[in-house]
Amino acid sequence: MPIKDYFSGHAKIYATFRPDYPNALYDFIYKHLHEKSRAWDCATGNGQVAKHLASMFDEVYATDISNKQLENAVQASNITYSVSSAEHTTFPDNYFDLITVGQALHWFQRELFYKEVMRTAKPNGLLAVWGYAVLSVDESIDELFNKFYTETVGPYWDDARKLVEDQYRSISFPFEEIPAPAFSIAVEWTKQQFAGYLSSWSSTQKFINSNGFNPVDDFITSLKNLWQDDELKNVTFPVFLRLGRIKK
Repeated sequence: MPIKDYFSGHAKIYATFRPDYPNALYDFIYKHLHEKSRAWDCATGNGQVAKHLASMFDEVYATDISNKQLENAVQASNITYSVSSAEHTTFPDNYFDLITVGQALHWFQRELFYKEVMRTAKPNGLLAVWGYAVLSVDESIDELFNKFYTETVGPYWDDARKLVEDQYRSISFPFEEIPAPAFSIAVEWTKQQFAGYLSSWSSTQKFINSNGFNPVDDFITSLKNLWQDDELKNVTFPVFLRLGRIKK
């Protein structure tokens, strides 16, 4: 199976407009840790998660298949970035207290990745995988947004997107699972920020490559009577987590 890299071509857009995960998510994960020595953030992208881990762990190792993504990553003295696939790394055995994957597990060859988790995690370490599902603004905007999501760029989503829509409930997860509550991301965005986020989607970039124009422009124009240029609106993303303890 070929490695899927849908973000190198627009790494700066991705780094600028992707929303941050809530502190409550990290707090829930951290309270189940036995040690906080080393963490591996797999598919780190712009280092969004690695930055948060760096405030808690002595050492953070963050990997991604995209060097372009890593060029835009947040820097910290205790974060080591490297280009690597999720399924094959050079990390030692029994090395990590926590392994994290934010909004990326659906791109992996999961059985191979799980083997790498078993090899590199310490006994009783944790694997935390999470993502965020389809956003909501308000009833009037959501109606137009859902049409854009399903009809305009819908055909350009990779099949793996269905796993996100299902909130990872249908994936295999061969670890001792710790029940997790639902979380959410809440941001205040201008219409321009909303447009930037939509442009960061892999499906939007595929549409642009196929058709030669950005479909977000027309969609944002359709919101002119619903969202003023300088107006801030609340945007909410449901966040889901699967947390597992690694038994050896």
